[in-house]
Amino acid sequence: MVSKTRIYNWYIALVAAMCMVLYGYDASVFNAAQGSDNWLEWFDLDTKRDANLIGLINTAYTIGAIVAGWFLGGPTADYFGRRVGMGIGCILTIIATFMQAFAPYHNLGCFIGGRVLIGVGQGMALTAGPVYIGEVAPPEIRGQIMTFWQMFYSVGSFIAYWIAYACNANKAKLGNWDWRMVVIFQILVPLIVIILLPFQPESPRWWIKRHGNVEEAKKALRQIRGSEAEVDFEVLAIREAIEFENEAVGGSYRALFRDPSVRRRLYLAFVLNVGQQLSGQGTLNSYSSAIYKTIWTSTETINLINALNATCGILFTLNAVWTADRFGRRWLFIVGAVGMGVCMMIVPIVGMTTPDVLGAKGTATKTQPVGIAIVFLLFLFIFFYKPSWGATTWIWTSEVFSVNVRAQAVGMCSQMQNVANTIFQQFFPIFLANTGLKCLFFFMATNFLLAVFVWFCIPETMKVPLEEIDTLFGGQNHVEKGEQMLNAADAHHVHGEKNSVEVQQSENRRELGV
Repeated sequence: MVSKTRIYNWYIALVAAMCMVLYGYDASVFNAAQGSDNWLEWFDLDTKRDANLIGLINTAYTIGAIVAGWFLGGPTADYFGRRVGMGIGCILTIIATFMQAFAPYHNLGCFIGGRVLIGVGQGMALTAGPVYIGEVAPPEIRGQIMTFWQMFYSVGSFIAYWIAYACNANKAKLGNWDWRMVVIFQILVPLIVIILLPFQPESPRWWIKRHGNVEEAKKALRQIRGSEAEVDFEVLAIREAIEFENEAVGGSYRALFRDPSVRRRLYLAFVLNVGQQLSGQGTLNSYSSAIYKTIWTSTETINLINALNATCGILFTLNAVWTADRFGRRWLFIVGAVGMGVCMMIVPIVGMTTPDVLGAKGTATKTQPVGIAIVFLLFLFIFFYKPSWGATTWIWTSEVFSVNVRAQAVGMCSQMQNVANTIFQQFFPIFLANTGLKCLFFFMATNFLLAVFVWFCIPETMKVPLEEIDTLFGGQNHVEKGEQMLNAADAHHVHGEKNSVEVQQSENRRELGV
């Protein structure tokens, strides 16, 4: 039977994972808003005349997220705590939502300001959230719990797409509320997170790292571990690791580039997070509608497909729950990349080998059966992506860094997704216009290369305690080295043989009167 502490452990991790709903929702909400004629009229925009300006509005969010991820999220989570980092991110998201939803007539600057601020808020929440989950989850189920981080991205997309679908179906009645409704629902989840966060424990690793407060760390661990022995064992391991990091590596972020082992992890995580976007998923999020428009002319049909895609994304992500801690991170990465590569190979082949027909507007398009086949293959792509490069990228990134640089490193690495996506999106519209579905061969090649990269470069981290992961990357065991510095040889083995021997020797001396 599952213990109460294990259930509570899952609960507090899932509250933190809800921060990812912000990202998933926002990734879909702007696409829904710019598809509204009322939104275009309210801000005096024309999709052809102001194409670059509309692109700038979307980029404004990315700028805010990158700035927060690289420069604000890590220091905030390290100085004030993981919960505060998530809370500030949610508060900024709520403020930014109102700026966007109630921007004055023709005042595009207010809307863009809201986009920048929402990027900052999400950049901070997306830095603190995965760090918190990784630090409170026991190693044997860390992968399972982190799976829900990615799943909540799909939940955010699910909510946004279905609200957009409902609003689009009733746009005649709603008027300008057809886009405002989509935007304003973004306050729902951050509001829930803000209410729940104060009532759950702070990361025990933060208590020791920031304040050296062992008692508060133990108090937090007692709520999420099964026995006092587990609490003592973990606290001592944390103390030993932090002691070594402060003395030998340094407590500042300079260790990110000064320590060869940490630097190697940083660069590997950069590649994984960039690869996540270049797999094709980031582009499909932004341009799936453009691809579907080559087959269907009905906006309602396209919105329905996107909503179903988001719904399936939730179910597909759950596959990582039973695979991440059973088969490992490497297995998921490789199988996912190969599966995605095959899908991206077949889609353009289907497009090239089937005849075009004349569409309703006199443009060349595909027959509906061919369109359904292509949609099926893109859904199959999501089936491979969600549990692998979707969920596992976050799992791996959040668990490989030592506590002295963890928050800053996770913030930087996660925002490499936005850096890669922003740069690539400058070229993809032209790529798609000039080559059609053949552009997907690029993603085929990228995914096969990612599988090879993981095979040769990425070590397995499944079920390895956070304080001992450094050894996988050529670093020293922070627990053992810190143990020596604390003059507590083998003390992290709570029931170790040496302790028993020392107790017995002490008793023998008393009996002999020594």
